[in-house]
Amino acid sequence: MNIWAVAAVCAAYLIGSLSFAVLVSRAMGMADPRSYGSGNPGATNVLRSGRKAAAALTLLGDALKGWLAVFLAQSFRQPLGLSDTVIALVAVVVLLGHMYPVFFSFKGGKGVATAVGVLLALSPLTALICAAVWLVMAFGLKISSLAALVATVLSPMVAWFLLPEKIYMAAVAVIALLVLYRHKSNILNLLQGKESKIGDRPSESESKEEDKAA
Repeated sequence: MNIWAVAAVCAAYLIGSLSFAVLVSRAMGMADPRSYGSGNPGATNVLRSGRKAAAALTLLGDALKGWLAVFLAQSFRQPLGLSDTVIALVAVVVLLGHMYPVFFSFKGGKGVATAVGVLLALSPLTALICAAVWLVMAFGLKISSLAALVATVLSPMVAWFLLPEKIYMAAVAVIALLVLYRHKSNILNLLQGKESKIGDRPSESESKEEDKAA
């Protein structure tokens, strides 16, 4: 791995470390999203504040950074000598930056929007299919985590048919595993019938339980 490859991977991590839930909330004079609801710095938790615009900007920003990191690596692959393996690493590392951001004490979000952004750069059709599954389930069942989990499980299967590069398929599989891992508390709540719905404002006791499980 040459110096440019290392730089690309490091840059991807730093881009991923930009937590738009926190940045948007600060810019709009809102409470830190890590201080209410589930404590997760993501669009769904920001929506619990009642500020739909802030939640939409968070969703867009988190997806955009995932797309941007991979797009930049793809754009400069020839002049910098970046291989498919490096681009696959960039795809995974930008998600790790979102989940464990260096700028925010390594306490980040669960990665759904950023993962969609990464997929959009690697395979737009894969991203659109997964996003469509999420939207249908999220608006139908009103449970964001369940919709995200189903779309996440489907993503490697869809990528298998649509992505010709095996290393990219491997990256999608790793991304799916990371997203599932970050949703472990949600999976437990779903099994126990305790998972909140989109827009719900959980009680203080529920928030504490979710935070402990996270």
